[in-house]
Amino acid sequence: MRTGNTRLLLAAMAAALLAGTAPLGAQDAATERGLEQYRKMLKADPWANPGNLDVDRGETLWKTKAGPSNASLEQCDLGKGPGVLDGAFAELPRYFADADRVMDAEARVVWCIEKLQGIARKDAVKPFPGGGRPATDIGAIATYIASKSSGMKFAPHVEHAKEKEMLALGEAIFFRRQGPMDFSCSTCHADDGKRIRLQELPYLSKPAEARKVVGEWPAYRVSSTHVMTMQHRIYDCYWQMRLPRVDYGSDATVALTMYLNHKAAGGEISAPAIKR
Repeated sequence: MRTGNTRLLLAAMAAALLAGTAPLGAQDAATERGLEQYRKMLKADPWANPGNLDVDRGETLWKTKAGPSNASLEQCDLGKGPGVLDGAFAELPRYFADADRVMDAEARVVWCIEKLQGIARKDAVKPFPGGGRPATDIGAIATYIASKSSGMKFAPHVEHAKEKEMLALGEAIFFRRQGPMDFSCSTCHADDGKRIRLQELPYLSKPAEARKVVGEWPAYRVSSTHVMTMQHRIYDCYWQMRLPRVDYGSDATVALTMYLNHKAAGGEISAPAIKR
């Protein structure tokens, strides 16, 4: 039989829960410390990062001749001249006059595969992998490209009129509530102290927070045992919000990447990183 004191304690706990101030602060802090220690252990030895296998695979794919044109991607211009990779990722997305479009790394790789190797887009773009399956070839190439800017700072281009339009579109999409759940990117990523499944959610519209995490993508995710690129991450978020499937390299995904990279300007790139 419950005593009067027990009933009072239970009532106090219920009231705290209803008020959103449950007496679990110490437990939350301990959980966060444990998760942070886990992340540090994963990152302690960069050579143990499985994402580096995709860096190597991406380099091989970049340099291997393929397609009807029997050409490699080594003449692909990512904004700093044909074949120049060092620092290119740090300045993407950007406007490309030859395509008359703003592109991120993956959209540009697809364009180069079509133009240089003669491979049709429908044959080059494959579905994003499920858990336990390796990244697509384009994902591996994008990871290789990102790795060539590791240690550098984000310096996205926002000079051309179409770059400015893409940035504005990205911001609008980030805050636009839509779909059956009435969610937006900002639902999870525009406030302090939010978390999902014990994972702290970064406040991505705050530059200080964006600079900490945006540069970690592409990243090897331990929970799915493969590398996820930013395109894959955005696709997955759209799926979690129960929105229609977003097209690979679409203006929506490039615009969101443009917005995030703009918020992360000056932040260090450490791709591929390791994520939970």
